[in-house]
Amino acid sequence: MPGYRNLSTLQSEYARKRKKILARLADFRRVGSLADERLFEELCFCILAVQSKAHGADAAVRDLMAHDLLWPGGQGDVAAFLRPRTRFHNHKAAYIVRARERFFPPDGPVLCKSLDGFAEPKAARAWFVREVDGLGWKEASHFLRNIGRGERLAILDRHILRNLLRHGVIRRMPRTLTANRYLTIESKMERFSDDVEIPMAALDLLFWSRETGEVFK
Repeated sequence: MPGYRNLSTLQSEYARKRKKILARLADFRRVGSLADERLFEELCFCILAVQSKAHGADAAVRDLMAHDLLWPGGQGDVAAFLRPRTRFHNHKAAYIVRARERFFPPDGPVLCKSLDGFAEPKAARAWFVREVDGLGWKEASHFLRNIGRGERLAILDRHILRNLLRHGVIRRMPRTLTANRYLTIESKMERFSDDVEIPMAALDLLFWSRETGEVFK
């Protein structure tokens, strides 16, 4: 295999964690079959997770719901609530409220309908990046994977990039991720996934668990 490293470690680690990883991916697919409101919660999680810890973002979504702010809360109230819970609370509050207004207009929710309009996950991702404030390539990929609609998309955070470097998939850590660079690295990860016969989404959770000690999302 072209220039790859530490494959025996990768394969043995995947064998140990495979059952848990596949169960988590099945959970994501179940979420994707639920109502617009549940999918919106996952969208908010991905917005809040930007430059923040995943567990903190997940807790923030739950707290917004518990305090009746995720749905009726105005931007100022949401921002004030998020201030001690996440970085960039003002921007993230604005993104959440705009997304809520877009996908839950007065005549009914349209988030599932928007998703169903795309036959291919990469087309859906490009649309979300273009149309939804607060979502870049990583965040849109994360959202689609977490609702079972993007299992061949790469979620290129520092955890994943470090492991791609470790296994010889990339030669150096990128300083920045332009759209073109993101898609180039994603293509390399796709080839690596096929070569080692571990699905892309499983690779992501495997790498993430290696860095954090758990299979989360």
